[in-house]
Amino acid sequence: MTTSDAHPVYQELGVRRVINAQGNRTLLGGSVVAQEIQNAMEYANEHYVEMRELLEKSGEYVAQILGVEAAYITSGCAAALTLGTAGFMTGKDLDKMAQLPNTSGMKTDILIQKLQRYSYDRCFTLTGANLIEVGDSTGCSAEQLNSAIGNNTAGVAFLARQDWDDSILPLEEVIRVAHENNVPVIVDAASQIYPLDYFRTLSQQADLVCFGAKYFGAPNSTGIACGKREYVELVAAHGFIGFESLGSRAIGRPMKVDRQEIIGVVAALKAWFTMNHEDRIIGYDDKFSVIKDELESVRGIKTELTQNPTAWPFRLEVTINPQEIAKNADQIRDELDQGNPRIWLGGSDPTTLIINVNELNEGDENIIADRLKKALMS
Repeated sequence: MTTSDAHPVYQELGVRRVINAQGNRTLLGGSVVAQEIQNAMEYANEHYVEMRELLEKSGEYVAQILGVEAAYITSGCAAALTLGTAGFMTGKDLDKMAQLPNTSGMKTDILIQKLQRYSYDRCFTLTGANLIEVGDSTGCSAEQLNSAIGNNTAGVAFLARQDWDDSILPLEEVIRVAHENNVPVIVDAASQIYPLDYFRTLSQQADLVCFGAKYFGAPNSTGIACGKREYVELVAAHGFIGFESLGSRAIGRPMKVDRQEIIGVVAALKAWFTMNHEDRIIGYDDKFSVIKDELESVRGIKTELTQNPTAWPFRLEVTINPQEIAKNADQIRDELDQGNPRIWLGGSDPTTLIINVNELNEGDENIIADRLKKALMS
């Protein structure tokens, strides 16, 4: 990847390029697709296939890499969560599939730990399901989860992260309790794709595990649902091809993914499992060093690499001392956003700027370092 001026199509639309120091943000288009992935997608673009066959064969390929019974490529992790939840509710009943989000005659409750509530849990309720909180602000126990499971429970949802503390009932315990009650478990593992052993192990644990494929270099609008074959088949039945081929009038008809994107997921996943990740991380370190070194002479700030429990082990935090710096972090973020190219830094509080480098083009780190230094010193 190289830094370049805006493409004529951006210029024609009056759109400014953004230097993305926030990471795999949907607001910025999610991912940069490497040239080798683009090449595979370009071949798919030139040749038609039967989409049902492509989804089946690509699912088999993904399942083999992850060591699971089955997998299915979706239009993002969010879509995988919604389709999976629909499958929990309807089973193989085509009439029930057709009536969603009318949930009459179905189990509608999806249980989730209170401390795991998050904005994207909206994906579970798009089907008409109800999210039922389990536990309280201090945590959740196996006994509380067991007691919460009832005749109307369709499934249990879990948000996967590597840094949960012991207030969260672990996934292994959630699965044990749910399965003792014959209830399936669905996991939102959107960005949990590194280390590779962790990626595989997590994929194999629950009935359905859902990932965002943009995190390993596939197009922004792609994802994976994987796990037990019976539940992956229900995801497929609720998907856009299920709508076309089964006559199910499935809820997933709007969640279309094209052949180019499917091939992009396959190629990106293969690349993710064969690349040298030590070299990848060293490349991030080099970019961090450029920024840290340039900011070293700025009085009134502290720069620190902090752990980030995702595929990108570290992020750079720039802490501002308001007694010595005239602007707060919000003002600096706004100032950098006003330039051309725009620069998007992370962080949400007035004293800290957060920089991720995994989505930077070559040379972007120099532009960030220069403009951030000027903004801090002016």
